[in-house]
Amino acid sequence: MRNDAAEPKYATAEIAVWWDMKDCPIPEGYEAHRVRPSIEGAFKKLGYSGPVSITAYGDQTQTPDNLLRGLSSTGVHVAHAITESTCALMYSDMVEWRRHIPPPATMMFISNQVDHVFSLDLARLQQETQYNLFLAYSVSSKAIPALETSAEWRWNNLLKSKTKKTRVVKIYEEEESDRAMFYCKSCDFDCQSLRELRKHLSSRYHAMGELLCPTATEISPVTMKWGRNFPAKPEYATAKILVLWDIVDCPIPEGYEVHRVRPSIEGAFKKLGYSGPVSITAYGDQSQTPDHLLRGLSSTGVAVSHAITEVRYRRMFYDLIGWQDLNPPPATIMLISDHIEDYFSTFVAGLQQCCIKYKYNMFLAYSFRPNKMLALVTSAEWLWESLLEVSETRRHVLQRCSSQRGEPESTRMFDCETCLFDCKSLDDFMKHLSTNEHAWEESCIHENIRSLELERSIRLLKEASFS
Repeated sequence: MRNDAAEPKYATAEIAVWWDMKDCPIPEGYEAHRVRPSIEGAFKKLGYSGPVSITAYGDQTQTPDNLLRGLSSTGVHVAHAITESTCALMYSDMVEWRRHIPPPATMMFISNQVDHVFSLDLARLQQETQYNLFLAYSVSSKAIPALETSAEWRWNNLLKSKTKKTRVVKIYEEEESDRAMFYCKSCDFDCQSLRELRKHLSSRYHAMGELLCPTATEISPVTMKWGRNFPAKPEYATAKILVLWDIVDCPIPEGYEVHRVRPSIEGAFKKLGYSGPVSITAYGDQSQTPDHLLRGLSSTGVAVSHAITEVRYRRMFYDLIGWQDLNPPPATIMLISDHIEDYFSTFVAGLQQCCIKYKYNMFLAYSFRPNKMLALVTSAEWLWESLLEVSETRRHVLQRCSSQRGEPESTRMFDCETCLFDCKSLDDFMKHLSTNEHAWEESCIHENIRSLELERSIRLLKEASFS
């Protein structure tokens, strides 16, 4: 659990806190008026001193008056919501807040539901417009680990940030703070008096409102409505483009002329306004790829990388990271694979939220659309076979890139990721793949994977026997 010191731009910026009182209740015997100074004390320990707004959500018909008075007396806003709607209301209020408060600013959720309910959509929002993010919870899960935070706390530890617990709860008789508001989210009602809130919650108007116009119980993902293929932004229009292509997941269709792959991909880019230099690498078990396909790819400037199935995605991932180190933004990265969610989406989405240094423009292509929204935000996505049909300059490129009947010369490297071997000749490349040294290296990889799987099976069996 990392808690980073405040960056200068966030140190005095506004902080908004949305708190689920059911998931993270005020502990028995804990004085309610200490909640706000405890939260602010934790912020100050990290160097944050900006204005703090806190809203506590819950079924306030079940919350004792002394707790609500204690919260209100310290400027904590109180929102009534039925339990089933709390997450949806917190999220919609956060989205509305983002519309009015531009970064730099800090958001904080106090809830156990962040990972399960709205982490995915929030991670996508954060990639587009980045705010500083804090979390607190009584139970941690990281069901969707794509969401990047600057600080996280266990709820009970956060409440100890300022002072220790006392043995009794003090009853507050003071008037509520002028700053604090009471809201009924079911009826769009607000007031500054606990007495008025109680009167409203016991009214027939409120009962009919909850019955006839119930609040939403599921969040409405904002990013689900985002378009897929956006025109190029000026900073990316002429910038470099890296394409990492899984040739196993997205193979060259039978009967499709291999020389058309590169111009088809570049043609799709140009339709969106991208004209920067394009680097393409095709990954797969190239010992299974026919020679004429490898020659055709190489003749159009596509690099060919040999990697067996067990390490293919890891090699693509390492090459992506290595390219980022040498090519800072603005630049574009395209992944062509059916396993983006399994191997790339979460990590790349996390990097995209970290800082401007890692904010790349992202493209995707796949042979079938993912069955759910990815954590990674993209500027363009294509189905693989529809992408290959896009080529306005096919005839010109074919004449320029190959002799059509002869064997074109290689213009890019062939490399074996298993042995760290590379060359410019297909004959040398295929000769290397047939050597005993290469076979031994691949057998070592297979043996290591089998050993790891065996160790994992033994560990799971031991855990099962003790449970």
